[in-house]
Amino acid sequence: FYERATSSLEDGNAKLDDKMEPVCEDKFLSISRTAVDQLQKYFEEGLRQIAESKVGVLLMAGGQGTRLGFAFPKGMFNVGLPSNKSLFRIQGERILKLQRLAAELTGKNGRITWYIMTSEHTMIPTRKYFEQNNYFGLKAEDVMMFEQGSLPCYDFEGKILLDEKHRVAKAPDGNGGLYRALRDRGILDDMEGRGVLYLHAHSVDNILIKVADPVSIGYFVEQQADCGAKVVEKSHPNEAVGVVCQVDGKYQVVEYSEITQKTAELRKEDGRLVFNAGNICNHFFTTSFLRKIGSTFEKELKLHVAKKKIPFIDPTGTRCTPDKPNGIKIEKFVFDVFQFAEHFVTIEVPRDEEFSALKNADSAGKDCASTARADIYRLHRKYIEAAGGTVEGTECEISPLLSYGGEGLKVLVHGKTLVSPVHLMADEEKTSNGVE
Repeated sequence: FYERATSSLEDGNAKLDDKMEPVCEDKFLSISRTAVDQLQKYFEEGLRQIAESKVGVLLMAGGQGTRLGFAFPKGMFNVGLPSNKSLFRIQGERILKLQRLAAELTGKNGRITWYIMTSEHTMIPTRKYFEQNNYFGLKAEDVMMFEQGSLPCYDFEGKILLDEKHRVAKAPDGNGGLYRALRDRGILDDMEGRGVLYLHAHSVDNILIKVADPVSIGYFVEQQADCGAKVVEKSHPNEAVGVVCQVDGKYQVVEYSEITQKTAELRKEDGRLVFNAGNICNHFFTTSFLRKIGSTFEKELKLHVAKKKIPFIDPTGTRCTPDKPNGIKIEKFVFDVFQFAEHFVTIEVPRDEEFSALKNADSAGKDCASTARADIYRLHRKYIEAAGGTVEGTECEISPLLSYGGEGLKVLVHGKTLVSPVHLMADEEKTSNGVE
């Protein structure tokens, strides 16, 4: 196991340029370059699938908020919006709003099942938080939590480290541990039992995430895809982000370190980068594809190695806390299943509308609470302006319970000037006292 994992270290320096091709144009949807009426058709098809209870969400929420200076699961983090809503609440309310939109369109009360993958350390506080907050208005039976697995930690000689005298040091098996957990925790059985056909999988730390995005679901269904990825255009050739592309005819994510500068800078006739599809951990799967991975391909997933400082017990029984990397943690990546897809699609979305990562404390100045707030303020201002209103000032928040993606605002804001701080809420929020 150790040898299989560490062999990837040798492969990691190999450049893949000669084997790479961009994504297929005929299986590619650019949101910004597609006609509005076509996007509306996809949106309505997505809502119809939701109304039939055929859509589920896979939330990868195993991470702690340590790098944010927060001692709880990252999904519980409050970025400081006027509403003081956490990431979990924002995403849960987006799901609730979609169910209502689907019911308005079809007259059917379909449900989106929310599958939440936690880790050993986040399961109990996450479950308690959802219970205390009444599942953010969702039905408790439609929120399924399950725990990802873990893998042993090794020293650089391949010996397993001990965390206690009689306990092996382990670490979560990465977001690619999703597939084993779905199989072993009975989640695939639950999906099949409920009739869930399509899954939207994403990480918890993107505040702009369009959870169960109906446009993407509609396109995914039309294309009869089994696997797909949302991407954003790379901001520049050297942006430190993986690229969705084909390698030897199979889809995968190629890390920026695996491409030469020359290839990274290649451009098409229209000036866009050839390898432009930046990976943002935002994926779509059919349940049947996930079943195929769990039953056939999970054991073939590449093992990735990270050199880390790992506390351990030495041979004398003394606990040691190293000040430099002393071993490796092994993990799997969620995107390594792309290669097994038979009908893969790529959906390019505007970065300013769908991607704002929350990775760091504010002191970092990027991918932090301040940038997340600024990004959501900009997007919600854009929604108000598109509905015929104007905003003076910067703070601008629209509740997901009022509008999922800018719809339904015209009657409230058209011809009006709103002064910051702007906080537009659904009627039910003006009288209720939510718990956080």
